[in-house]
Amino acid sequence: GETTGYGIFSLQDRGTMFISPGQQVYEGMIVGENSRDIDMDINPCKKKNVTNMRTSASDEAIRLTPPRILSLEQALEYINDDELVEVTPENIRFRKAILDRTARGRAAKNARK
Repeated sequence: GETTGYGIFSLQDRGTMFISPGQQVYEGMIVGENSRDIDMDINPCKKKNVTNMRTSASDEAIRLTPPRILSLEQALEYINDDELVEVTPENIRFRKAILDRTARGRAAKNARK
C-alpha cells in the first residue's frame, strides 16, 4: 500500500524511518530501524479515522522526522543475514528474504531445531 503521514507519525517514536509519506510499501519490506534489538511488523499505511465531528486539536499539522537515506554501501553493511537489499533506478530498499510473516516465523523455528 501507500504510506501515510499519519501512519508514519505514530511509528516515529519506535525508531528511525527509511520511508516518507506517499511511498509504496509491501509486506516484508523494512521501513525503519527499531530502537530495540527485535524486529517489529508494523503498518505505515494506517489512515486517520474520518468522522463528522471536528475539534480544534485533532486537525493539527503533524511533524515528521526526515527519513534516513542510505547509500548502497551503507545498505549492504546494515542488513542482517535474513535480509536483502533491493536496488532499483529510483530507490534502495531493504526487505526480508522471506516476505510472509508466518513463513518467517516457521523458518526461524525450524532453524532453532
